[in-house]
Amino acid sequence: MIRNFIFACSLFAVSFFGEEVFAQSIRAGVAKVDITKLDAGPVNDPLFAKALVITDDRTTIVLVSLDAVAIGEIGYIKNDYLPTVRNHMEKELGIPANQLVVNASHCHGIVCDDVAERTLDAIRKAKNHMVPVKIGTGIGTEDRIMENRRLKMKDGREIDVRHAYSLPPDDQVAGIGPVDPKIGIVRLDRMDGSPLAVLYQFACHPIQGAASGGNTADLSGAASRVIEENLGGDCVALFFQGCGGDINPVLYKDVHQPRDGNWHGTMLGLSTLQALRKIEARADAKIGYVHTSIEVPRANLEPRIAELEIERERLISNLKGTSLNLKTFLPLAVQYQLDPEHPSYYSHRYLREQEQGREDLKRLDVENRRNMAAYVENIQTMESLTRLQTNLALLRKHHIDNTRASKRTIDVEVCGVRLGDFRLVTFPGELTVQIGLNIQRASPMQGVFVSGYTNGYIYYCPTAEQLRNLGGAQEDSDCILDAAWHEKFEAHALGVLQKLQGP
Repeated sequence: MIRNFIFACSLFAVSFFGEEVFAQSIRAGVAKVDITKLDAGPVNDPLFAKALVITDDRTTIVLVSLDAVAIGEIGYIKNDYLPTVRNHMEKELGIPANQLVVNASHCHGIVCDDVAERTLDAIRKAKNHMVPVKIGTGIGTEDRIMENRRLKMKDGREIDVRHAYSLPPDDQVAGIGPVDPKIGIVRLDRMDGSPLAVLYQFACHPIQGAASGGNTADLSGAASRVIEENLGGDCVALFFQGCGGDINPVLYKDVHQPRDGNWHGTMLGLSTLQALRKIEARADAKIGYVHTSIEVPRANLEPRIAELEIERERLISNLKGTSLNLKTFLPLAVQYQLDPEHPSYYSHRYLREQEQGREDLKRLDVENRRNMAAYVENIQTMESLTRLQTNLALLRKHHIDNTRASKRTIDVEVCGVRLGDFRLVTFPGELTVQIGLNIQRASPMQGVFVSGYTNGYIYYCPTAEQLRNLGGAQEDSDCILDAAWHEKFEAHALGVLQKLQGP
């Protein structure tokens, strides 16, 4: 009889308290710590390490967003950063090392020397302040602030938009590459409905800088400020970079206005908020995590180097002596643009020569146009050479590193994260946008996103097709991988997503 009474009471508790008990099955904490290097010059806005710790008491996931260019290899964060944070996290906090996912926004801000210690501090604070949460997910749209920086040329090549070299003539450009306008959004609310954290994912290089020239978290930092200030309280917004390897902010090469990522970030933040307000957080959401690794093949870069060296010799041989120099070319270029019919003098002088049966000015115009054309051809050849030289130097650097490597493959982490209906696959390289679009298209699930720049850095990772492009886009030369990596990763990513599918 006592046993029956206890059983009846337990049924009552499940039915009466069931919703509350289930609601408390997922807990999360969030924190942010300033990682700005204060002695590196003027500071426009702070850089942060932001940590989100979430658990359902079976799986614990630690998600960290860093206002930094990369996790090791380049920039200001050293290669010992990730193992240091993981080691201390496991020893001190009891969270398995491989449950940590760190994404770099790829802003070019300068972080402090003790960034590892401050990251661990953010994780510690997040873990120590966990509360029951509800999770909501959704997708926003922003297509005004970015563009694909790869220009498709009429001769079949692709050339990228960079400050490292000049752009080709407009009449040689046939088209541009794609962008991904989707913003992947996760909102985590406390049980009373107040916002705790927002994780949002988007693909665009945060490389506008600040008009002041000061240290900055760039457009992603500005977007996070907009989200946090609008939601109020102590809500923290974590930005995760997507497949932004070939995505520039719009007006990246503008010379008429100061470069500043603030308005790009404001637009992104407002678009995220617009979608966020339509998302309903739920207490019955599921979380999941998959940690895997794959071997991707290193490239033999000797053939590409040889091809570029041949192309360099061809370009050098095209350079010819010209009568003009910059001082004489510029005034002529203005004259012949202002009045193509009478560039050398006023029109009445041409009419007078016509009456006299003379063509002195017309012959001068023919000679000047010929000399200007030769000068412009040299300029365009030199511009092509600067682009080629930049990319050839990258290929040579990576060729040395690849040949010195102990094996012909690289072991890289591929993680899968599920937060409600939001599913994320990560990779340590600078993935170009087409890779993310391919995986989204191939996946039977909605709410799928792919983030590069995560848990390490292995330079640019273009598609197999892009790697066949000869020396025109830096992504194709600043790459250590063989083209076979692309198909292997996409297949592996779909397998990770399948493991995350669940109910």
